[in-house]
Amino acid sequence: MSKLLKGILDRLRNTNQKPPQPEVKSVSQEEVEAIVAARLREHAATIEQSVTEKVNSAVQAQDQEDYSLTAKQVEFALTLIEKTRNFELAIDTAKLTVKDLNKLIAYNKFKNKGILVNMVKKGVLKSKFDKTP
Repeated sequence: MSKLLKGILDRLRNTNQKPPQPEVKSVSQEEVEAIVAARLREHAATIEQSVTEKVNSAVQAQDQEDYSLTAKQVEFALTLIEKTRNFELAIDTAKLTVKDLNKLIAYNKFKNKGILVNMVKKGVLKSKFDKTP
Protein backbone atom coordinates (compact mmCIF):
# COMPACT_ATOMS: atom_id res chain seq x y z
CA MET A 1 0.00 0.00 0.00
CA SER A 2 2.83 2.33 0.79
CA LYS A 3 4.23 1.76 -2.68
CA LEU A 4 0.95 2.81 -4.15
CA LEU A 5 0.90 6.02 -2.14
CA LYS A 6 4.50 6.77 -3.07
CA GLY A 7 3.66 6.30 -6.73
CA ILE A 8 0.70 8.67 -6.52
CA LEU A 9 2.74 11.29 -4.62
CA ASP A 10 5.56 11.06 -7.13
CA ARG A 11 3.15 11.63 -9.98
CA LEU A 12 1.63 14.64 -8.26
CA ARG A 13 5.05 16.20 -7.64
CA ASN A 14 6.14 15.68 -11.25
CA THR A 15 3.10 17.37 -12.80
CA ASN A 16 5.14 20.51 -13.33
CA GLN A 17 7.18 18.68 -15.95
CA LYS A 18 5.93 19.00 -19.49
CA PRO A 19 5.34 15.76 -21.35
CA PRO A 20 7.84 15.21 -24.14
CA GLN A 21 6.64 16.86 -27.37
CA PRO A 22 6.86 14.83 -30.56
CA GLU A 23 9.41 16.25 -32.92
CA VAL A 24 7.78 18.05 -35.85
CA LYS A 25 9.43 17.20 -39.14
CA SER A 26 9.47 19.94 -41.73
CA VAL A 27 8.66 19.10 -45.33
CA SER A 28 10.51 20.80 -48.17
CA GLN A 29 8.82 22.38 -51.18
CA GLU A 30 10.27 19.68 -53.47
CA GLU A 31 8.81 16.89 -51.32
CA VAL A 32 5.38 18.56 -51.40
CA GLU A 33 5.56 18.90 -55.19
CA ALA A 34 6.63 15.26 -55.54
CA ILE A 35 3.74 14.09 -53.35
CA VAL A 36 1.23 16.23 -55.30
CA ALA A 37 2.59 14.99 -58.63
CA ALA A 38 2.33 11.37 -57.46
CA ARG A 39 -1.26 11.89 -56.33
CA LEU A 40 -2.15 13.51 -59.66
CA ARG A 41 -0.64 10.56 -61.57
CA GLU A 42 -2.61 8.12 -59.42
CA HIS A 43 -5.81 10.11 -60.01
CA ALA A 44 -5.19 10.29 -63.77
CA ALA A 45 -4.51 6.54 -63.92
CA THR A 46 -7.74 5.84 -62.02
CA ILE A 47 -9.75 8.07 -64.36
CA GLU A 48 -8.15 6.50 -67.44
CA GLN A 49 -8.88 3.01 -66.14
CA SER A 50 -12.53 3.83 -65.43
CA VAL A 51 -12.96 5.41 -68.88
CA THR A 52 -11.36 2.36 -70.51
CA GLU A 53 -13.67 0.05 -68.60
CA LYS A 54 -16.71 2.07 -69.64
CA VAL A 55 -15.65 2.03 -73.30
CA ASN A 56 -14.98 -1.71 -73.19
CA SER A 57 -18.35 -2.41 -71.58
CA ALA A 58 -20.08 -0.26 -74.22
CA VAL A 59 -18.31 -2.13 -77.03
CA GLN A 60 -19.23 -5.48 -75.49
CA ALA A 61 -22.84 -4.36 -75.15
CA GLN A 62 -22.93 -3.46 -78.84
CA ASP A 63 -21.33 -6.78 -79.77
CA GLN A 64 -23.87 -8.67 -77.69
CA GLU A 65 -26.87 -7.08 -79.38
CA ASP A 66 -28.75 -9.52 -81.57
CA TYR A 67 -28.55 -8.41 -85.19
CA SER A 68 -29.74 -11.73 -86.60
CA LEU A 69 -33.01 -11.94 -88.43
CA THR A 70 -36.10 -13.93 -87.58
CA ALA A 71 -37.35 -16.54 -90.03
CA LYS A 72 -40.00 -14.19 -91.36
CA GLN A 73 -37.43 -11.41 -91.85
CA VAL A 74 -35.10 -13.80 -93.71
CA GLU A 75 -37.96 -14.79 -95.98
CA PHE A 76 -38.75 -11.13 -96.64
CA ALA A 77 -35.08 -10.37 -97.37
CA LEU A 78 -34.93 -13.23 -99.88
CA THR A 79 -38.02 -11.92 -101.69
CA LEU A 80 -36.43 -8.47 -101.86
CA ILE A 81 -33.25 -9.98 -103.32
CA GLU A 82 -35.34 -11.86 -105.91
CA LYS A 83 -36.88 -8.53 -106.96
CA THR A 84 -33.43 -7.18 -107.85
CA ARG A 85 -33.26 -9.80 -110.67
CA ASN A 86 -29.51 -9.31 -111.27
CA PHE A 87 -28.26 -10.26 -107.80
CA GLU A 88 -28.36 -13.25 -105.51
CA LEU A 89 -27.40 -13.92 -101.92
CA ALA A 90 -23.66 -14.61 -101.50
CA ILE A 91 -23.70 -15.57 -97.81
CA ASP A 92 -25.61 -18.00 -95.65
CA THR A 93 -29.07 -16.75 -94.71
CA ALA A 94 -28.18 -17.09 -91.01
CA LYS A 95 -25.52 -14.40 -91.46
CA LEU A 96 -27.97 -11.78 -92.73
CA THR A 97 -28.29 -8.85 -90.36
CA VAL A 98 -30.92 -6.23 -89.66
CA LYS A 99 -28.66 -3.72 -91.38
CA ASP A 100 -28.64 -5.81 -94.57
CA LEU A 101 -32.42 -6.07 -94.48
CA ASN A 102 -32.72 -2.31 -94.04
CA LYS A 103 -30.46 -1.77 -97.06
CA LEU A 104 -32.58 -4.09 -99.18
CA ILE A 105 -35.72 -2.26 -98.11
CA ALA A 106 -34.10 1.07 -98.95
CA TYR A 107 -33.08 -0.20 -102.40
CA ASN A 108 -36.59 -1.37 -103.18
CA LYS A 109 -38.01 1.94 -102.01
CA PHE A 110 -35.56 4.33 -103.69
CA LYS A 111 -34.02 2.16 -106.46
CA ASN A 112 -30.54 3.43 -105.61
CA LYS A 113 -28.04 1.10 -107.33
CA GLY A 114 -25.27 2.27 -104.99
CA ILE A 115 -26.89 0.30 -102.18
CA LEU A 116 -26.54 -2.94 -104.15
CA VAL A 117 -22.98 -2.09 -105.15
CA ASN A 118 -22.06 -1.59 -101.49
CA MET A 119 -23.70 -4.88 -100.54
CA VAL A 120 -21.68 -6.64 -103.26
CA LYS A 121 -18.49 -5.04 -101.87
CA LYS A 122 -19.45 -6.20 -98.40
CA GLY A 123 -19.95 -9.72 -99.75
CA VAL A 124 -23.63 -10.04 -98.96
CA LEU A 125 -24.77 -10.10 -102.59
CA LYS A 126 -23.18 -11.27 -105.81
CA SER A 127 -24.11 -10.71 -109.42
CA LYS A 128 -25.92 -13.59 -111.14
CA PHE A 129 -23.96 -12.86 -114.29
CA ASP A 130 -20.52 -12.69 -112.69
CA LYS A 131 -18.59 -15.84 -113.64
CA THR A 132 -15.76 -15.40 -111.10
CA PRO A 133 -15.87 -17.89 -108.26
